[in-house]
Amino acid sequence: MSRSRTERLVNLVICLLSTRRFLTAAQIAATVPGYEHDPDDAKDHEAFQRKFERDKAELRELGVPLETGTASVFDAEPGYRIAHREYALPDIPLEPDEAAAVGIAARLWQHAGLAAAASSGLAKLRAAGVDVDPQATLGLEPMVTVDPAFAPLTAAARDRREVNFDYRVPDRDASSRRRLQPWGVVCWRGRWYVVGHDLDRDATRCFRLSRVVGAVRVTGQPGAYDPPAGVDLISHVARWSGPVERTGRATVLVAPGRAAGLRRWAVESTTGPDGDRLVLPYADPDSLAGQLVGYGPDVRVLDPPEVREAVIQRLKEIAARHDELAVAGGAR
Repeated sequence: MSRSRTERLVNLVICLLSTRRFLTAAQIAATVPGYEHDPDDAKDHEAFQRKFERDKAELRELGVPLETGTASVFDAEPGYRIAHREYALPDIPLEPDEAAAVGIAARLWQHAGLAAAASSGLAKLRAAGVDVDPQATLGLEPMVTVDPAFAPLTAAARDRREVNFDYRVPDRDASSRRRLQPWGVVCWRGRWYVVGHDLDRDATRCFRLSRVVGAVRVTGQPGAYDPPAGVDLISHVARWSGPVERTGRATVLVAPGRAAGLRRWAVESTTGPDGDRLVLPYADPDSLAGQLVGYGPDVRVLDPPEVREAVIQRLKEIAARHDELAVAGGAR
């Protein structure tokens, strides 16, 4: 399945989950990115209908409970919706490593552009007078960003194409050019890394994406190389980065009964009238801030100032991103 079709199907599911009323094909075409067409053009409209029929069949084959019906007896055209009662999953308990994997997937979501497209579609539904359930897609729009080098490097790894980029290491002022056959991009301890074969050094190397300077340039042809069979990218990054010493200590105030993950991590815990004070070991304030903002208002940083400022900065970035999505949704 192509990426464009995958994105269209995901946005269709979000659209149909976000309202309990039946949406007609015309409303879906005006709302979901990928269905744009001229309804007055017979050929264009016929092409849309074929595409929509294929997508409905695909969703049903995937087990999505797509319902057909009308909102009232006066509706001449049938509409579509997804049955919440049949589509919702039961609560799934996650171990810490499983939760981390879900977090990584969430980071990919926003960068792939799906969150922006989904927000635009929901804005169009509201503009058309369709009631949107704010809880239906809760959590489908994570706001964690990734480095600019993420998209070109993941695409190059997928297509097996060589790349080059400028890279800066902490103990040097000037960056140096690197030529790489990327095997994959992974997240390790809150940071993104690309692992692959360094052509100039003829050895396996990994590079932190935040240290890539400027644009990643694709130079090779698709399928130019094959990564080693069964390669463990995380192990390469772990060996390269070495152990992390968490010498810092942060004190946070946690709402009663909330943030179980932080409680397991805490080295001290004190119960008080306004919540529980936890002492958390950390190595990097930015990485810690990235984890804390995920708990929303349930967690408040008391000390030290560097962690509190890092959290505030993350929240400002999230607010700015929401403003961008609102503007984009209103402009379409």
